[in-house]
Amino acid sequence: MPANSNRHEDTQAGGFSLSPRPLRIGALEIPSPVILAPMAGYTDSTFRSICLEQGCGLVFTELVSSEGIVRNITRTLNMLNTKASERPIAAHIYGSDPVVMAEAASIAEGLGGFDLIDINAGCPVPKIVRKGAGVALMRDPERLRKIVRAVATAVSVPVTVKTRTGISPENANISQVAHAVEEAGASALFLHARLASAQHSGPADHEILRKIKSELSIPVIGNGGVVNGERAVAMLRETGVDGVMIGRAAIGNPFIFPSIAARIYGREHLPPQSSDWMSVIARHLRGLYGEMLHENAQRKRPRQHTERAACNRFRGHLTRYLRHAGCPPRIRRELLRQEEVEPLLRAIVQALEQIH
Repeated sequence: MPANSNRHEDTQAGGFSLSPRPLRIGALEIPSPVILAPMAGYTDSTFRSICLEQGCGLVFTELVSSEGIVRNITRTLNMLNTKASERPIAAHIYGSDPVVMAEAASIAEGLGGFDLIDINAGCPVPKIVRKGAGVALMRDPERLRKIVRAVATAVSVPVTVKTRTGISPENANISQVAHAVEEAGASALFLHARLASAQHSGPADHEILRKIKSELSIPVIGNGGVVNGERAVAMLRETGVDGVMIGRAAIGNPFIFPSIAARIYGREHLPPQSSDWMSVIARHLRGLYGEMLHENAQRKRPRQHTERAACNRFRGHLTRYLRHAGCPPRIRRELLRQEEVEPLLRAIVQALEQIH
């Protein structure tokens, strides 16, 4: 096991456990090594708060444009709105210009709500890659090095990088990239253990995670394919990484965090009841609607149907909430047609009562 690991195996119990020491990124102590990944369209403010309350150790904003921050675009700056209940949290920014990235990071830090600045070097979305940002930065490790150095110089909070193992099998240069960001001053690396060309398909590459962890002195947090406690333990045990990052498996299921923690620490975990699902669904939807009302009030031309827009945006979470809560497909389809917040919540209560 790597000498700089934050954990140990409990050989006496014949199982697996983590060291009582928290995960440390720079000067920041993170109480749990199970972290929520940034996901565009999903990691809204209310959901981040819910996940932290369920035991998640760290959350991220959605992907935020450095150009939009520097240009003072209201819609972009709204993505940096946070509440006190969202700590610790990282501002997750993207761009390709070291000067602009440094200025954007400084602005984000100046808002007073962030514990980390995280640089995206792994997003494979074409419109971002075409700008030379996201995973395109893996093609130019020296540019990424300059970005990390510029951002680390501009802020006082720790700077981290989220990336992938490479762009394609022919361009799997994570070792070069990882050393570049560490040497430039990054305090941790969040590594999605798949190639960009693989998107989210196929198994996570534990061997690459193990290799990169062994090469770096900064914490490495593994991402990819962690959908339950068994997978989390496997990644931790097989690779030596300092933590695990949960992405799509957390959508509509914040209860995954206590479930994984229970498996890691050998604790008892009781599955959520229908009342737990209803409470989280109601809080999440109402919170999201409130956020969207606030954003709409700032528009020069406010949209006419914010409530409908909130229900539509919530559908990605809702279909998964309902599936996890035991709703059959027919009922889920009916509920997803609803476009008013309170009638939708009343209908969900009725559906859950019928099931349970």
